[in-house]
Amino acid sequence: MTELFKNQYRIPSTRLANWDYSTTGDYFVTICTQNRKYYFGDVINKKMHLSKMGEIADQYWHEIPKHFSSVKLDEYIVMPNHVHGIVIIRHRGRDKAMPCLYDNNGKNIGSKRFQNQGKGSLSAIIGSFKSIVTRTINRNFQDANFSWQSRFYEHIIRNKKSLYRIRKYIQNNPLKWARDRNNPENLFM
Repeated sequence: MTELFKNQYRIPSTRLANWDYSTTGDYFVTICTQNRKYYFGDVINKKMHLSKMGEIADQYWHEIPKHFSSVKLDEYIVMPNHVHGIVIIRHRGRDKAMPCLYDNNGKNIGSKRFQNQGKGSLSAIIGSFKSIVTRTINRNFQDANFSWQSRFYEHIIRNKKSLYRIRKYIQNNPLKWARDRNNPENLFM
């Protein structure tokens, strides 16, 4: 259900309310192009073939850990109109999600738990990826008018069984493209 904010309707967040998305964890994400428009290539004979725009998305996905030192990437795939991937956030030493009670001078500054949704958060990582892909595609393909959907899907991976299942889902995505819900041909089925 939609809620009013500043007298305008807004869609409630799908994020887990009390979870700090900059904390150590494994996250499954799906990022879709606006209106599920094909930009990144096509699935032919159950195998993904990247277009030049798909190669750009693929390149910048690989570069995420260069810009976010706490990030490792696991299984992923660039599909015709979306990207599936597993983003692993690992912090060395004290985890960012722990309360920060004192500043460098020993002054009590209170708990900052769940306030660090900026730098290093899953939203910042995905937002940066979406931004550079958008800029690069629109700079190199003037008529593309490329854009992403404003949000992205995320799922916190809680155990090895779930991790394995999601890896298999990503690996098998091209094999099941004919039945995939992100395939525009299936929207009205």
